[in-house]
Amino acid sequence: MPLIDIFRALADPSRLRIVQLLREMELSVGEIAQVLGQSQPRVSRHIKVLVDAGLALRRREGSSIFLTCAPSALALPLFNLLDAAAGAEGDHWTRADRVRLAAVRADRSVAATRWFAAHATEWDKIRSLHVPEAEVEAAMAEILGNELGRLVDIGTGTGRILELLGPAAAQAIGIDRSPEMLRLARAKLDGLGYELRQGDINALQLADGSADTITLHQVLHFLPAPASAIAECARLLSDDGALLIVDFAPHEREELRIDHAHARLGFSDEQVAGWLTAAGLRLAETRELKGGELTIKLWRSELARNAKVKAA
Repeated sequence: MPLIDIFRALADPSRLRIVQLLREMELSVGEIAQVLGQSQPRVSRHIKVLVDAGLALRRREGSSIFLTCAPSALALPLFNLLDAAAGAEGDHWTRADRVRLAAVRADRSVAATRWFAAHATEWDKIRSLHVPEAEVEAAMAEILGNELGRLVDIGTGTGRILELLGPAAAQAIGIDRSPEMLRLARAKLDGLGYELRQGDINALQLADGSADTITLHQVLHFLPAPASAIAECARLLSDDGALLIVDFAPHEREELRIDHAHARLGFSDEQVAGWLTAAGLRLAETRELKGGELTIKLWRSELARNAKVKAA
């Protein structure tokens, strides 16, 4: 019986501590070992028991394994019991784990600060070429509105778009191919309840129609095959959903290709509209933000079949 598996899984003090930690935040196996003061092989054995009992979810990200709490309906009353037994302050183990968990958060923050310090010049150089980021973000928020439903930010980078739009979403997921970027995003978004995953934009591990709002902010110009990425976004989009692409208009800044790995030097409205049409989407709105040497474009689209129904 599932209930027996749950009781067995929670019968070990270390596994109880792991569950309580995962209820606080997503953690890697190494971070859990750091908090518990145990070896990674020992922690991995505990995690297997919790995963088998349906109390935790495990996923690979690069060379790391990350864990999140995945309580079943049977486990929720047990968690309430744990909270009642521990009281407001918790026992000595809980208090010690909270202190070590704070150290993990601090380590993430320090790593993020170091990365930004090393790359600040590169970021500032590109930003100086176009309108202030605040103007771009304001335009995004205005186009998308206040009810975003299930938000998926693809190429989430440091998590800024989740930070901006997440409060208007019922659920928010950030996806990026880079483990380094995801570590930065976790440090920035700690405690906000957003989900971060590693994934390939051309083969996302999400169900058809599972997103109400999809954002591609400054992502498309890095891709050698933008049409494939847009088609994958169309697959994820719900019937009433919206895809928002934010990127550069065509330009001739060849150094961005050489120094910053830009595969494309901006996009025309015709290019984007063609890719959207091929993916079964309809371009619903276009905005242009001029300023500096680069022009920012925003393209909002929806499913073409849904647009036909509205027109009828």
